[in-house]
Order: sequence, then C-alpha cells, then structure tokens
Amino acid sequence: MSTAPPATAARRLRERLLATELVVAPGVYDGLSARIAAAAGFEVLYASGGAIARSSGVPDLGLLSVTEVLARVREIADATPLPVVADADAGYGNALNVYRTVQEFERLGIAALHLEDQVSPKKCGHYAGKQVVPAEEMIGKLRAAQDARRDPDLVLIARTDARGVEGLDAAIRRGNAYAAVGADLVFVEAPESEDELRAIARDVKAPLLVNMFQGGRTPLVQPAALAAMGYRVMIVPSDLQRAAIRALQEAAAAIKAVGTAAGLGARLAGFDERDELVDLPVWQRREQRYAANSR
Repeated sequence: MSTAPPATAARRLRERLLATELVVAPGVYDGLSARIAAAAGFEVLYASGGAIARSSGVPDLGLLSVTEVLARVREIADATPLPVVADADAGYGNALNVYRTVQEFERLGIAALHLEDQVSPKKCGHYAGKQVVPAEEMIGKLRAAQDARRDPDLVLIARTDARGVEGLDAAIRRGNAYAAVGADLVFVEAPESEDELRAIARDVKAPLLVNMFQGGRTPLVQPAALAAMGYRVMIVPSDLQRAAIRALQEAAAAIKAVGTAAGLGARLAGFDERDELVDLPVWQRREQRYAANSR
C-alpha cells in the first residue's frame, strides 16, 4: 500500500495562507539565526536579502551575486524544515536571468520568493534614490518566473518599489497589474502611513505581504490590525540581526575592556545551550553509531 509523499514546504505555506491569522516571518540570514527563529516558535522564515548582505559585511545595495545569496539561502533552508520565503531581489538581471534564478532558488526547496521592480542593482526598499523599471518589463519577469516554476505550489510574490518613486497610486496600479499576470502575493514596499496601508489593502486585488520593522518608512502596526485590513504575510526582515549586532558590540566591548564577557551574565547564551541549538547531541549519537567499535 503506497503512501502519499510528504507535503512540500511550498504546499505547507499555501495551506497556511488559507488561515485567517497573519503569517509572521522573521528575517534570518544564516543557519544559526534560522534555528533560533524556529526555536522561538515561528511557522515561516524570511531569508532577508538585506540581512544576508550585511552579514557578509556589505550594505543592502545589490552587491552580492546570486551565487553568494543562494549559498546562504541553502544554509537557511537546510537548518530547519520550516517554509522559507526568499528574497530574490530584482532577479539578478533581465527576464532570462529571472528564469534561471527561480530554478536555482526552487532547487533549494524554498516555499516562496519575491521579485521586485527596481532597476538593477537594487537598493534597500527604505533607502532614498531608488529607481524602478517600466511595469511592462516587470510583467515580463513575472511571466518568466511562472514558466520557470516546476512546482505549481511555489509561491511567487511580486514586489513593487514604485511608492517612493512614482507615488502610491502608481504602486497600486503596478500591484494590480502584477496580480493580473499571476503573482500569488503582492508586496507594495514602503508605504508611509496607516492610511496608505489601508489604501493598499483596499485597492490591490490580491493577497498581500507587508514589511514591518523598527525604524523604517512604514509605521509599525500590530499583526491583528494588519490581518483585519486584509494582509496575509508580515515579514520582519532586520530586527533579529539588529539585536544580534548590539549583542555582538556589547560582548566585544566587554572582552576588550576586561578580557572576558562573563559580566554579561544571562545575556550570554550558555555553553550547552549554544550546542543544543545546532543539534550537537544528534551529531554525537551519529558519531557513536558509525564508530568502528560500535558493532
């Protein structure tokens, strides 16, 4: 008697999107941050392009190659079984590049990815000086992404950065145009007020993703309120990394000043806790199982 294969991460994400509760996906940037977020109880992770860039020591200005980003997304996807929403920037080139980008991301087993309509190289969506490609060019990229997708459950998200370039009305028009050619979710980046968030939810005729993080152009709104507006996914791309930056700074300063970080007390993860996060006991049992004298 045959059994059905387990649902893919993409299928699990699609099923989760049918629920009324908003999906909250924290931004992660490597295997360890993915494991920490999973241990906190999140159901979905967001592989943040900006956080991946900064963890490589460079700003979010489109400086990393697709190969560099794929390597980090692979780490994240391998670290937990949770569905991963990946940031594929502007697709790393034209529509043909998008075709290959989607294939490469999909091979990693991600559940979703978003493509944006910025000119390459792109910038953080909350920086000044962004530029967008014509809507028709982005539509061509979305069609390429659909053709490249092998798993029909892979969630394709169309992001528009037109709010800061052409205005809110243009961003809404682009969102509807992208939905009309098959985007599963629409992501209007960097609205600047709650009224704009409501207008997007009212006027874009598609399921919506929203970006929420401390200090950005978009005001912080509680998940329940966003769900009531009609948003389906909320990403929080940078807050985990910013907390890690501060903790690293404090530990570095302590070691420099007194030679030890012991004074940080409970702000320092325990030795055993650190190893539990990366499954050391599991690997130790494997080591024993495969040892020469284990037979």
